[in-house]
Amino acid sequence: MTALNHTGVSHTVFYLLGIPGLEDQHLWISIPFFISYVTALLGNSLLIFLILTRRSLHEPMFLFLCMLAGADLVLSTCTVPQALAIFWFRAGEISLDRCITQLFFIHSIFIFESGLLLVMAFDRYVAICYPLRYTTILTHTLIGKIGVTIVLRSYCAIFPIIFLLKRLTFCRSNVLPHTGCEHIGLAKYACNDIRVNIWYGLFVIVSTLFLDVLLIFVSYMLILHAVFHMPSQDARHKALNTCGSHVSVIILFYGPGFFTTLTQRFGRHIPAHIHILLANVCVLVPPMLNPIIYGIKTKAIREQVAHLLFPKQK
Repeated sequence: MTALNHTGVSHTVFYLLGIPGLEDQHLWISIPFFISYVTALLGNSLLIFLILTRRSLHEPMFLFLCMLAGADLVLSTCTVPQALAIFWFRAGEISLDRCITQLFFIHSIFIFESGLLLVMAFDRYVAICYPLRYTTILTHTLIGKIGVTIVLRSYCAIFPIIFLLKRLTFCRSNVLPHTGCEHIGLAKYACNDIRVNIWYGLFVIVSTLFLDVLLIFVSYMLILHAVFHMPSQDARHKALNTCGSHVSVIILFYGPGFFTTLTQRFGRHIPAHIHILLANVCVLVPPMLNPIIYGIKTKAIREQVAHLLFPKQK
């Protein structure tokens, strides 16, 4: 490993340290990583299986949930195995191309999930405000087109980052104090001017995540307006209850990311390992808890899980 390169040769291999300052604790830290990964794999795989095989779960809300579970599986698999390899075997070596591939998938999945949460807010709006036209508005064809559009948006937003990184000369340190690769975290080790990377990264955040949050907020304002104009308290309670799972997932997705951003911008005296741990929370917790939240709060899913695990004896 080389800390500084004065020859002008660009590094093509990097070394991920894991969580700097806590190297002697890596074995213990790996336990919650492993548990969260196994839970995410089992929970999301079960959700996908149930939604695809049970006709009663072929409603728009569950099809969007199936997409979310698939995205969570990809996000977990892109990050946690790499972290576990570092913790268990100190296998932190990663090529530049593989590093860029990893961050491409991680950033793309984040934007995909953000767009999906926006669409799920629209789904709740239609279900509450236009219940009789719910399935005629959100047809399977429209849901498929929406899914393709969200994928293309995330792909088109992150694809230029590949070229923004490939143009750089990485002649500084090739030791990355992290469990995985991310755009600015890699770019800052280049000797070139990275202002284009910084401004493009900011543009992507504002045009996707920030816009999605704003539109989700507007959607729920419209939902609350419709709910509080319902005639009976029972109808209002039932309508709000259908949004509970989605709101929980929204908080779980945006909350850690927002808090991590604040600590990175203003927490200059916070130890580096805290920043790395918080960043890992963003990719560990949502995929693990999303299927649990929907499994607990959604009656139709609870019933299907019960039928699968405890089939009625004839």
